[in-house]
Amino acid sequence: MPTYATPPLLPPQWSSAYISYWSPMREEDEVTSGYCWFDYERNICRIDGLFNPWSERETGHRLWMSEIGDAGRERSRKQKVAYARQGVQLQETALPDEVAPFRELFLPQAILRDGAALHDGRHAVLGRQADAWVIERPGKARSIFYLQAGGNHLLRMVTGNDPQHLSVRDFPNFSAAAIAADIFTPD
Repeated sequence: MPTYATPPLLPPQWSSAYISYWSPMREEDEVTSGYCWFDYERNICRIDGLFNPWSERETGHRLWMSEIGDAGRERSRKQKVAYARQGVQLQETALPDEVAPFRELFLPQAILRDGAALHDGRHAVLGRQADAWVIERPGKARSIFYLQAGGNHLLRMVTGNDPQHLSVRDFPNFSAAAIAADIFTPD
């Protein structure tokens, strides 16, 4: 097995569908999905999808959200739609847009280097060989990032504060292709 002195940076631009779930899955946990784009050169990201965690039981609806986080301008814009069950029908309600301060991308390009990640061997993830990179966090669960073997394409990340209930995000169709600027323009 090769020795890794320095963890890789994520690509300057990347996008992927994602599947969000929990480990272990509890009865109230949901599996959701969406799509994300990260452009580190422009210092901006966008994430569209069903929000997770979000309790339909407690709120009466599921929440779809599109968030454009522009760290260069230090602001985020969220567009939201609530989906509520009414018998066998689904009622959608557009919620007011939100603008909020935004200082740093959700997933920084140098997260592995900045977190002093250590290589933790090769594993099978989404049918591919992946290098596991582990970030130890005092008093919290460790974060694990699985990158395509020998590269910097993210396949899975496992994060969270509670080691007994971790958030998992899979990225099954990771692409490092250029992202059109209009992706980061609100509709």
